Amino acid sequence: MIREVDNDKYISMLRTLTEEGRDVSLLISGSSMAPFLVHHRDYILFEKPNRELKKGDMVFFQRLNGYYVMHRIFRVRPEGYYIVGDAQTDIEGPIRREQIFGLIKKVQRKGKWIDGHNFWWKFFEKIWINIVPLRPYVLKVLGIGYRLIGRK
Repeated sequence: MIREVDNDKYISMLRTLTEEGRDVSLLISGSSMAPFLVHHRDYILFEKPNRELKKGDMVFFQRLNGYYVMHRIFRVRPEGYYIVGDAQTDIEGPIRREQIFGLIKKVQRKGKWIDGHNFWWKFFEKIWINIVPLRPYVLKVLGIGYRLIGRK
């Protein structure tokens, strides 16, 4: 039997678990973190942030309108954090520290758990985060390349 659960209530419960010091796993929903993470394929494992947050960190936060979002920190400023998804070019913020309740420590990508030592993790954390304005062009070129390779 499959049971449906309200997403907001479920994530609110997960948030409570992280505040109790537990690690929490969640299936990715949405495409804002592509190409690193894929909708309904990949998972995240997160914990309550226990250190200073920095550029490139993937964090889970609650927007002022109540929506829960997992994106990457683009910039840290005194007024808050500026955040962007890996598939996005619009930077959101400032996000207050109190809004951030999860720091992603591992992801399950294509069925394999990886952390900050993985090449792709480092690529998106260190390089991809610095080319936000160029992302649409890079993705377009990659898409053309994949189509050409796929035709052979």
